[in-house]
Amino acid sequence: MKRNIVVIDREKCNGCGLCINACQEGALQLVNGKVELITDSYCDGLGACLPECPQGAITLEEREAAAFDEEAVKTNLERQNAESIPPQLECGCAGTHARTIKRKKISVSKPIQSGTTAPVSELRQWPCQIKLVPVNAPYLDQAQLLIAADCTAYAYGNIHQDFMKNKITLIGCPKLDEGDYTAKLTQILQQNEILGITILRMEVPCCGGIVQAVKQALLNSGIMIPWQVVTIRTDGTIIKD
Repeated sequence: MKRNIVVIDREKCNGCGLCINACQEGALQLVNGKVELITDSYCDGLGACLPECPQGAITLEEREAAAFDEEAVKTNLERQNAESIPPQLECGCAGTHARTIKRKKISVSKPIQSGTTAPVSELRQWPCQIKLVPVNAPYLDQAQLLIAADCTAYAYGNIHQDFMKNKITLIGCPKLDEGDYTAKLTQILQQNEILGITILRMEVPCCGGIVQAVKQALLNSGIMIPWQVVTIRTDGTIIKD
């Protein structure tokens, strides 16, 4: 039968998950940072998810599709609730589920199997990859952001205590990641009250892309907040301004 079915443009989708929350049928899921339709039979074709998408990535398309199965939807939602699986994770990637990680106020070293000690992690949320973080994740509101190039964590040994502590950490590599961070960072600034930003970059030229993305996002959003750039040498020392 022909009927309206939602279509998601994966190029436009930024994985914010707002459409998933708007869908009362549990028809949408997050897979590798992008929203997908689970099955045609879960989609009622009414398009409640469309106005929630800030990217305009969702449209309705009339095509041959399985009939809307209200009983199957009900069973699926009941199963998800019973298993405490958020609808956006059903059949999707659990690694993209936004959650806060609570840390003790005092960080101490803990023993590991070798008998040596390792400092306690100061990562306060998941996910931490810029491309995967939902722009409406609850931990972003009133957050101090650390936006760090991937390599800084390996070059600078005390990154957790000196930079990540009491901050929400977003990481990425402007050279290897596909696309630009500007649009995502602009949305984060517009949809949350961000208190400040620290950019942690390597001295190599390609890391300038992460700084430029933050600058442009601040300009695009029209929001002026304290921000700073810290540069790490390849030998792990900090370059003084």
